[in-house]
Amino acid sequence: MIDFLLEKVLVKEVVAPILIILFSILTYGIISRIVKRVFRIRSKRINEKRQKTFVGLINNVIKYFILIVALMMILEVYGIDTKSLVASLGVVSLVAGLALQDLLKDIIAGFGILLEDQYSVGDVITVTGFTGTVISLGLKTTKVKAYTGEIKMIANRNISEVINHSMEENNALLDISISYEDDVEEVKKFFDELCEQLTKEFHLEHPAQCLGVEELADSSVNFRVVIPALYADKFTLMRRFRERIKEECDQKGITIAYPQVVVHHG
Repeated sequence: MIDFLLEKVLVKEVVAPILIILFSILTYGIISRIVKRVFRIRSKRINEKRQKTFVGLINNVIKYFILIVALMMILEVYGIDTKSLVASLGVVSLVAGLALQDLLKDIIAGFGILLEDQYSVGDVITVTGFTGTVISLGLKTTKVKAYTGEIKMIANRNISEVINHSMEENNALLDISISYEDDVEEVKKFFDELCEQLTKEFHLEHPAQCLGVEELADSSVNFRVVIPALYADKFTLMRRFRERIKEECDQKGITIAYPQVVVHHG
């Protein structure tokens, strides 16, 4: 009697589920490695960010599939007829379909985002008024992390319009206010030389350039400088350009304007 209980409880109903779980984890690990290796081999055709996105999404699909199969096997161990269970689900399939229609929309939308290459993990995007870096593209949601650290989770079905800042270079625009007393032509020449110098110094792929006078403001003549850069580098470059422009202007004796009030005594 004791031997029968040991065989029934310890071997079949305890050990078997554990073995199924361990086998499922091992299977998932092997398949996920194969997927990574396949995409690594084809990395010349697919860029790194898109490759990472594809691998993450495919691994999600594999994980859920293995989880369902393992659950069915464990139910069989406990004597539950999974075939009858699956058949009985047909009765409530309509209700389940209605309940899961949002999930299905999310999954379809997620694959649509990938196939159309709207964005990938690592891209900086703006969606529903929120700007940040895509840290995850899953079957159901996209996670976007803002520069300040907040993470927004957006259902894939709700992503109808998206701005991708990482596909092409962005033009960083700097407006520098110079005093009316300075010579416009000399200042323009100075900015042209400085842009050429900073392009080499910061190893920019395309040259920064001064477009000339952008505005005749109340207290200043505003010159515009354009810096072609990727969105991720744009703000750092703008800060460094401002620092260097201030240093060079001080050395050349060019006055950076500030608001002034002229008072006339009657």
